[in-house]
Amino acid sequence: MKYSLLGLLLIVASPVLAQPTVREQFEKIKTEQEAQKFIEANSNLKPVLFNLTYGKDTALIDKRLLKQNQGDIFSVGYVTYKVLKATESINYRASYIFLDGSSLSASEVENLKKIILDKHSAGTSWEALSDEYTMDGNKTRGDTDWFFGPEMMPKEFQDAVAKHKKGDIFFVDVPENDWHYIVKKTYDDEIKKEITVLRANGR
Repeated sequence: MKYSLLGLLLIVASPVLAQPTVREQFEKIKTEQEAQKFIEANSNLKPVLFNLTYGKDTALIDKRLLKQNQGDIFSVGYVTYKVLKATESINYRASYIFLDGSSLSASEVENLKKIILDKHSAGTSWEALSDEYTMDGNKTRGDTDWFFGPEMMPKEFQDAVAKHKKGDIFFVDVPENDWHYIVKKTYDDEIKKEITVLRANGR
């Protein structure tokens, strides 16, 4: 009788023991359609699907979610989240003065860099300095407008702008082409990111 009772308890308990965790179930969900099926089948977990936008949704948990990548799963307390979809882009903007190393000696390039920075420190506007010294004939007073990608600006230029903050002045050299830039970062980065998140109670 004792063994029969034990067997019965094991049979009753086995479905409970076999129940996958929320994380395990989330790992199998790849699309919004699959997420919707999960929501319909697990109302007791209070699941919900929602969207967040960078710069618009500013609650602490929203900011944390917006730092995640597509496919990431994490738990806060007894609530689990999965980022089902994420689209992101980032654009940069700066102003520059271009010096052509094929027309200038290395010492002339360095001397012009010093002259330009000294004049700017003395109060000459960046736009006026660009008009006077840039050697690429740009008609934008040095403004790059918003850009992203090597088809718009050299990779070395973009990488340098990405590492600096608004207001910084710095040099960028492209040795392969003997190009030299004096750059002023004029805007904070323009970040666009939207995510779709699945949330449910449990871990």
